[in-house]
Amino acid sequence: MKNRVVITGLGVVAPNGVGLQEFTNAIKTGKSGITYHQNLKDKGFSCCIGGIPTVTEQKKQTYLSPLQLRGFNSTSILYGCMAGIDAWKNAGFSVDDTSGLDYDSGLIFGTGTSGIEKFREAIYKIDDQNVRRLGSTSVVQTMASGISAYLGGILGLGNQVTTNSSACTTGTEALLMGFDRIQSGKAKRMLVGSSSDSSLYTWGGFDAMRVMSYKHNETPEKGSRPMSATASGFVPGSGAGALVLESLESALARNATIYAEVLGGNINSGGQRNGGTLTAPNAEAVQKCITAAISDARISADEIDVINGHLTATSKDSLEIENWAKALNRKGVNFPYINSLKSMVGHCLAASGAIESVAAVLQIKEQFVFPNINCEDVQSEIATLISTDKIPTKIIEKDITILAKASFGFGDVNACVIFKKYSE
Repeated sequence: MKNRVVITGLGVVAPNGVGLQEFTNAIKTGKSGITYHQNLKDKGFSCCIGGIPTVTEQKKQTYLSPLQLRGFNSTSILYGCMAGIDAWKNAGFSVDDTSGLDYDSGLIFGTGTSGIEKFREAIYKIDDQNVRRLGSTSVVQTMASGISAYLGGILGLGNQVTTNSSACTTGTEALLMGFDRIQSGKAKRMLVGSSSDSSLYTWGGFDAMRVMSYKHNETPEKGSRPMSATASGFVPGSGAGALVLESLESALARNATIYAEVLGGNINSGGQRNGGTLTAPNAEAVQKCITAAISDARISADEIDVINGHLTATSKDSLEIENWAKALNRKGVNFPYINSLKSMVGHCLAASGAIESVAAVLQIKEQFVFPNINCEDVQSEIATLISTDKIPTKIIEKDITILAKASFGFGDVNACVIFKKYSE
């Protein structure tokens, strides 16, 4: 028998809210976290807006020790540690470096790039022949698994501790990898999530590709416009999301709060064939990912109440809606409600799947559909496929039993997870 897997803890560091309560209030009210950044303008960026979480120096010190913060320069690791520690505490566990090693608990925490600012700092020191000035933490801050190394040590986790990296699919992929480990009985609990840094060195390549919006530098909160006819590209974001997955048996034994159940999912690739490229999805593979996730979850497509989409505010939004419509065989008024968190936080890149999964689970737990801001003018191609009433621009209170969340990333990679309201 496979173990049932539930979610018992959540943590989030997002552009529109740091911490679970602030973030929940933000998504319910449609609060944008997109702001103007002069340093982007100074460096010659076309897009000078982005989503960066507000984290004070004082706040950092409540998560990392003075020793850990010495020479520290990685926002990706900082955001991930904050979200991960918050999720662990939210699940009812203590953070105590004197406690024993927990072999039943593990960690899969993904990222796209780690410590790119630290890399830059190291490169300059090496070029100036100051190798000995790099500091003792330059390696752990810049290695891909830096985030899992930090978190694994802070929490004393003895099961699998690793980092995955799969572009914009990273967070959703990490969740499903953790789900598989618990379902198969290899772990009782897995802390899963992903993070992305707020560095112009990460965002610069996208600006050069001209896929980021440059039309809203004067009106940043209007800049991220998924599914809108006036969308002009994505807005970069950053942050981290984290979830504690746990076997139902373990959660019940310790009387834990259960936010939702993970029914199943699917991860696949379009192989950059049949229209798929490094930057564009193979539509057939996207649809197969969705239908395979539904099959794995042992539900029917008609049972899905809400979709939390990938939907980036690019020309591919209409194709994503078309793929959902074909995969579910549901159109018009029969289509589920659908929303995109990116309208409020921008595209948080590797962190997007995890932050959006936290938002998805909150909708199930509190029975609401958060609004799509900046989408009063739905793309005509989308409006021909589904009823615009299914793209709410204001919060909706709704009975939600099943929610599907998907992410589609560079490299033509896909992941889709099915969440369910918990019931015995």
